[in-house]
Amino acid sequence: MGAGHSHARPAEHAGGRFRSRLAAAFALTAAFFVVELAVGLVSGSLALISDAGHMAADVVALGASLVATRIATRPDKTGRRTYGSYRAEVFASGLTVLIMLGVGGYVLVEGLSRLGQAPVVASGAMLVVGALGLAINVASMALLRSGSKDSLNVRGAYFEVIADAAGSVGVMAAGLLIIVTGQQVWDVLVAVAIAVFVLVRACVLGRQVLAVLGQHAPEGIDPDAVAASLGAVGGVAQVHDVHVWALTSGMNVATAHLVAAELADHHAVLDAARDVLQDRFGIAHATLQVEPASHHGCQDLAW
Repeated sequence: MGAGHSHARPAEHAGGRFRSRLAAAFALTAAFFVVELAVGLVSGSLALISDAGHMAADVVALGASLVATRIATRPDKTGRRTYGSYRAEVFASGLTVLIMLGVGGYVLVEGLSRLGQAPVVASGAMLVVGALGLAINVASMALLRSGSKDSLNVRGAYFEVIADAAGSVGVMAAGLLIIVTGQQVWDVLVAVAIAVFVLVRACVLGRQVLAVLGQHAPEGIDPDAVAASLGAVGGVAQVHDVHVWALTSGMNVATAHLVAAELADHHAVLDAARDVLQDRFGIAHATLQVEPASHHGCQDLAW
């Protein structure tokens, strides 16, 4: 019986490559949060306060993302974290989801409670702050867009910024509608719309986080296709116990048992199977066990 694994690893995990961009987005967001909250409190606008609350969530989420990328690259000195600390980024994304759910839920409840009794707000201040917020959000989106395709951690921050951009547009729309119609209720309606949008984005990101923590097969990788490709390797008679999951964004892992045909070269089987996983599925870290056809020990496994 033979077992082995590929030693190829990404030079740097996905989130770490975009740490400087996360830091820039964090600085922009933190600075604008202070401005928007102050103007929201002075003007009495729920839309501004709700968007500031979401900005506060962004500050925390982006800060957590930065800390997570630092932790993920830190070497383990205990010898017990055999997979390193890469999952820290996934936990940071989970924290972002919880923050988004909390902020969205609070604003939704507060907005509904104000229906029918909307206070007078300073619509001009809403337009100015909304425009400034949109400019900062667009800049942050440009910083994080490329990283959102590779890193779940960065994607969480990117989703937060998208929600903020929508909030800024909503604040501007509310200010304009109040000026045109004279109806203060638009402030509350826009705040509720922002809350619903935030909650929907939180659910989308939450499903992705749970898929990683639940060790589901990574998006775009079909376990049946992996098993079929391994089974087509020369010298492989049977494939079983195939497991594929994501350690964190851009770092997929696989294990499998390969039953070799009679007289097959186990070393050749191992090398060919490793190449299939690397070249066809982008799985750089795979642990493969090659078994002779006469081996039946794996049948004793109860799960």
